[in-house]
Amino acid sequence: MYAVAAWPIPGLGHFLLGLRGRAIAFLGLVMFSAGMGCLLQGKLFVVVPGQPLSTLGTLASMAMGVPYFVLRYLTGYEGDITSASYEYGGAFLLTAGLMNALVILDAWDIATGSRQ
Repeated sequence: MYAVAAWPIPGLGHFLLGLRGRAIAFLGLVMFSAGMGCLLQGKLFVVVPGQPLSTLGTLASMAMGVPYFVLRYLTGYEGDITSASYEYGGAFLLTAGLMNALVILDAWDIATGSRQ
């Protein structure tokens, strides 16, 4: 349950486990990375037919949870390929998703007693 809660809102799993400080730090880290990626006009991955790596990038980006769907569907964010910082911004957006994937796994470990 905690791992499922950790996906849509970064840090929520830790918050529900009573680890408030970690939850706030993780939320801040993922949101900072996503925000920096947007400021740098980075690429938000979407599935491109015939390009299997785009599927992996999209899944990794979707791991950031609600922020991905807000950027993709509510704001229509795509990034600006002509921006000098486009690749750096894409790296930040990808990192936000991958970081939340690690946060989800950490919440799972703590909830199952594998780690304190």
